[in-house]
Amino acid sequence: MVRTLIMFSLVLLILRLSGKKGVRQLSLFEVAIIIALGSAAGDPMFSKETPILPSVIVFTSIIALYRAITYFAMKSERFENIIEGEPIYVIEDGEFVLGIRKDHTFAKDEFFSEMRQESIEHVGQVKTAILETTGNISFYYYEDQDVRYGLPILPKSYNDKHFKIDTSNIYACGYCGHAEKLEPGDHDCSRCGKKEWVIAINSLRIT
Repeated sequence: MVRTLIMFSLVLLILRLSGKKGVRQLSLFEVAIIIALGSAAGDPMFSKETPILPSVIVFTSIIALYRAITYFAMKSERFENIIEGEPIYVIEDGEFVLGIRKDHTFAKDEFFSEMRQESIEHVGQVKTAILETTGNISFYYYEDQDVRYGLPILPKSYNDKHFKIDTSNIYACGYCGHAEKLEPGDHDCSRCGKKEWVIAINSLRIT
């Protein structure tokens, strides 16, 4: 029990020295640091035969490496992008960048959940959305008078998809969010070529 308390306290101390306040502030590099700390702390917790001092040396090495890499990241934006990654545009001009660019791997269901927590009802309310390197998402909204017809993200509305248009209306592509007026018949999205449509809405965001 004493060994566990010592190692756990050391892990907390190292994380406190990193200056981060919560998990959502961590980059991939910092998550890797935490995994390394957990690995170094685990053996002394479970085994009396494993001395604590080597783990302390590992901890010291890890925090020294972290400080060094952080220093060089501050000096070089290119080095920082290699270590931390770059922000990713997920929505631009009320449409998904995610739907047409294959280098984006952010799951749409996960993103919809984030949007709903921000009281967003459809993609047309959002001018720009950026996935930050920490995993947080930054939303920039249209003014009320500029809100566009957009893809609804509430589960019932989004799942009501049409692969053949029966009624003239404004529809949003269920894949990329592009909205256009469609007449009855078969239609491919003029932006991404997909054939799944959802009735678009242009309701204002309520805050």
